[in-house]
Amino acid sequence: MQNMTSAAFGSTARAVSERAEFIRKTYFNLAVALLVFAGCEWLLMSWQPAVELAARMVSGGNWLFVLLVFMGISWVANAWAANPSSIGTQYAGLYLYVIAESIVFLPLLIFAYSVDPSSIAQAAILTGALSAGLMFYVFISGKDFSFLGSILTVGFFISLALIVCAILFGFNLGFWFSGGMIVFAAIAIIYQTSAVVRVYENSQYVSAALGLFAAIALLFWYILQFIQISRK
Repeated sequence: MQNMTSAAFGSTARAVSERAEFIRKTYFNLAVALLVFAGCEWLLMSWQPAVELAARMVSGGNWLFVLLVFMGISWVANAWAANPSSIGTQYAGLYLYVIAESIVFLPLLIFAYSVDPSSIAQAAILTGALSAGLMFYVFISGKDFSFLGSILTVGFFISLALIVCAILFGFNLGFWFSGGMIVFAAIAIIYQTSAVVRVYENSQYVSAALGLFAAIALLFWYILQFIQISRK
């Protein structure tokens, strides 16, 4: 009986240790992805051809095309990051997504920098603080937030429809939409953090990092937009 108890205790301790290692790898890869994203933006904003590309991205009906391409790249990146047979493919998916986000963010960051450079730092600080607070809450609460998946799915299609209509018909979604999308992104961070705790397998730390990165990037985008709108 003592041997059985010792074996069970050892198995539990090993499982806890493996899960802790998974979480450590997830957040390490998230931190690296965020640093790579920041580095890419710094390089792109100081490279004139990239600045000219950003201007073309938002002219005419090009932004809808950019959005569709980004959605396609996102699908590919997530599929690669979830590939169980190749860690190299997983990392390729993660950094394909990071680079794609860097390009999509470029017009907004250039505009924000031209109006008030400090707004970018303010948005980054607010995003970091809110993200950290939400993730900390999920970890200490012990609650299962998987039920938020259906809310995010419905919210995604509603927001996508509104964005497409705004592009096609040329109206501004404005203050309240940005505020709503901040809430949406916050829910996505809670959901993704809950998935890190409960859903992802121990080998899926790259895919988990991508999910968190996407949610944090979305939050940063709309906090920065919210700041820009509120100062007009």
